[in-house]
Amino acid sequence: MAKPVIFLGPSLSHEKARKILPDADYRPPAKKGDFLRLAASPDVKLVGFVDGVFLQDYPPTPIEVYQLARKEGMVLAGAASLGALRAVELEKFGMIGIGRVFNLYKSNKINADDEVAVTFADGDFGLQSEAMIDIRYNLYLAYKKGVISKNTKTVLTTEAKEIYFPHRNYTDILDIAKSRHPEIQDIEAFRQYIKTGRKSLKEMDAIKLVEFIKSKISGS
Repeated sequence: MAKPVIFLGPSLSHEKARKILPDADYRPPAKKGDFLRLAASPDVKLVGFVDGVFLQDYPPTPIEVYQLARKEGMVLAGAASLGALRAVELEKFGMIGIGRVFNLYKSNKINADDEVAVTFADGDFGLQSEAMIDIRYNLYLAYKKGVISKNTKTVLTTEAKEIYFPHRNYTDILDIAKSRHPEIQDIEAFRQYIKTGRKSLKEMDAIKLVEFIKSKISGS
């Protein structure tokens, strides 16, 4: 059997993923045609789908991913980003969803593509914008730790959501919020917090997917 294929990029670096599962075929974020080519490959039986393109190219459609999911003997898992979206759409056809982002979409607590959409650099897939789902998560953590008030969390979430996803970043979100809401005192507290306290729900879920793929190899 061929190595498992994992589409991965900005959610989790290939370097970090290889520390968990060295023996996998790590590929860039999936684009149109990638899943059709895999469906035509007789040897690939284990595929993980985390990242896909949003603006850089055409993303893989649900129909394309379905062609792979329906393949006999195929284990196809999705998580964290576009993979989580496709897993919700195709779970009834056998695609496996993993992680909190998947469950948030499945339960309809979030529903927009732009919750996970980001732009990233070619080559190393470094983030050029922040995912809305990760912004929500960090605001929640800051609120639970007493860094910001519930009102500030709500205001910053609203300001972030209004920014088109390729342009979402903490500097702009906080600057806009501060100019519109000068009465809010703890915006600067969050600015300091996020410098060292930033967490990524997408990365956590991507790690879970790589660990799942590893467990399927070990159990085969």
